[in-house]
Amino acid sequence: KPMKTLAASGLFLLMLGACSSLPFAGGPHVADGSTFAMHPGATVTLADHSRLQYLRLASDSRCPPQVYCIWAGDAELALQWRSATGKVEAFSLHTGRGDSARALGQRTLSLVTVERGLTPEARFSIALATASR
Repeated sequence: KPMKTLAASGLFLLMLGACSSLPFAGGPHVADGSTFAMHPGATVTLADHSRLQYLRLASDSRCPPQVYCIWAGDAELALQWRSATGKVEAFSLHTGRGDSARALGQRTLSLVTVERGLTPEARFSIALATASR
């Protein structure tokens, strides 16, 4: 009986260790100067330990492929940024009308591309903001 208890305790500790090696809840780390992809619901951690979450595709009025349109349209992505101090900001980025970039603390986030569909992958770039002279 003591061997079963010891084996069960060892198994529990092994499982606990495996849980502690799971990825950080803030998602993968993104380095300054990089371009990265996200799907709705995904979160990444920026170099300053703040977190960016792609919430959803808020709207998409872009012209379909192979169709002639007078206006190219616009896709709007809903995002949320949580600073390293815990301050939360919700904002949107656009492919057409509206802002395609946003200052996040000392960094600038830019929307590069958005695929089509209900849950489209989006590509972003992140860079340290340049100081004005």
